[in-house]
Amino acid sequence: MKNKNWTLRYSLINIFYFVAFATIHGFAAVFLLNRGFSNTEVGIALALANILSVIGQPIVAGIVDRSRLVTNRRVLMAAAAIMLFGSLALSFLTGPKALIFALFVLIYTVQFIAMSFLIAISFEYRSAGCKHHFGLARGLGSASFAVTAAIMGPIIEEKGPGVNMCLTVAVMVLMFAVVFFFRLPDDAGVPASKKAEAEDDAPTNNFIEFVKKYPMFMLFMLGVSCVFFSHNMLNDYLIQIIRHLGGGETELGYAQFLQAILELPVMALMVFVLRKINAKAVLMFSMTAFLVKVVIMYLATGLPGMYASQSIQFFAYSVFIPTSAHYADKLMKGGDKVKGQAYINSAITLGGVFSNIVCGPVLDRHGVPAMLMVGIATCLVGTAISVVALAGKKRGVKNETF
Repeated sequence: MKNKNWTLRYSLINIFYFVAFATIHGFAAVFLLNRGFSNTEVGIALALANILSVIGQPIVAGIVDRSRLVTNRRVLMAAAAIMLFGSLALSFLTGPKALIFALFVLIYTVQFIAMSFLIAISFEYRSAGCKHHFGLARGLGSASFAVTAAIMGPIIEEKGPGVNMCLTVAVMVLMFAVVFFFRLPDDAGVPASKKAEAEDDAPTNNFIEFVKKYPMFMLFMLGVSCVFFSHNMLNDYLIQIIRHLGGGETELGYAQFLQAILELPVMALMVFVLRKINAKAVLMFSMTAFLVKVVIMYLATGLPGMYASQSIQFFAYSVFIPTSAHYADKLMKGGDKVKGQAYINSAITLGGVFSNIVCGPVLDRHGVPAMLMVGIATCLVGTAISVVALAGKKRGVKNETF
């Protein structure tokens, strides 16, 4: 197959997606607080979006696994269109709060759902012979998040958070265009997820059957949800933590830049690391790093401590994302591959659900230190569950070596 610059094209999709992730997700609390929402209301909005995402990701993934009409590419195009028009409306709206709430929940939900398919389309195209560097593309996405966060922090502090929605509109136009032309060529092979019937490897459509088929994976997902409770807490309420430590929106942008820019080299190199080291061992290491990150944030007495916590992203999220995607792709049978990626993102999002439900009220009533202590306890439980799940194996099945 001809080299069609697959890495460049897939990288552009990641770059545009994560610019929007910075403008929507990274400054969610700033935007909603500016529109008159309380910390508790911010938590409710983000929790609802996360709940809808948890429900929606496996459903849409199941449709993609079964259908030749509904593809990863078309799901990404639809997501870009929804985020485009939703952000356009929010660029001008200052009220009523109910409409702002509904639109923000919509674009936040769609953004999370799209992440599963951004990962799944990479493995789909690679299995069809369209070779590209997933880790490099994903790392460039993180770098784009970092640069956007650093630039937008001071701008939002001066102009107000409505400007981030205008940027979202622009990058979603670009993302839609790139995805539109990101087509499998005529001489591409049939992706593994679409070979299910030919290989007698049909997708597992029932949740209970999926749990029975992949018990240790689903236990790992429980651990991931608990770990990402603390991770989402630090991301969603970072502005409140920074204000507690004496900073503001500018420092928020710098903090997000720091943790995101550290992801680029790690994600780019993980493809080589995973050739040498068992993916399960790497995942155990990353789970422990998440715990270290939230502990350092709790112990921070000023902005340097906050930046030190953010730097642990180098070992935590940066390692987890490419390794978990690799692990799920190797573990899942052909008809379950998209669903496997969706369950990882659903587990991450579910952590966000409980984080938003719990942390908003705790923050309003007891302050930042109490919220961080809750995050430490939950992350500790999640790390323990993850290690047990990754070390275990299904009875009668040889332990995986990936």
